[in-house]
Amino acid sequence: MALLGKQVRQLRSLAHHLNPVISVGKNGITDGLVRQTEDELELRELVKGSVQEMSDYTAREAANELAERTGADVVQVIGRKFSLYRKSSRDDVEHIKLV
Repeated sequence: MALLGKQVRQLRSLAHHLNPVISVGKNGITDGLVRQTEDELELRELVKGSVQEMSDYTAREAANELAERTGADVVQVIGRKFSLYRKSSRDDVEHIKLV
């Protein structure tokens, strides 16, 4: 799902206050990290991740690969941090109402 500019701005403002829950380290993007990202997206819809200095990935590369492998959208990449969004299929979570 391609996000509109207005939606991206909304998600950026929501992601600003989040702490990273996904961390890409020296092992790169493993299947376990992809599963963890999928679980977090189902639980929260909007997640922030970070790339450690020892990683071979840039934040943009990590965000793009995780987005591709989880079906999410890249919301923002700044420095070593990135934000991803995917609408949750769960009914028991509070869904983000996109404008």
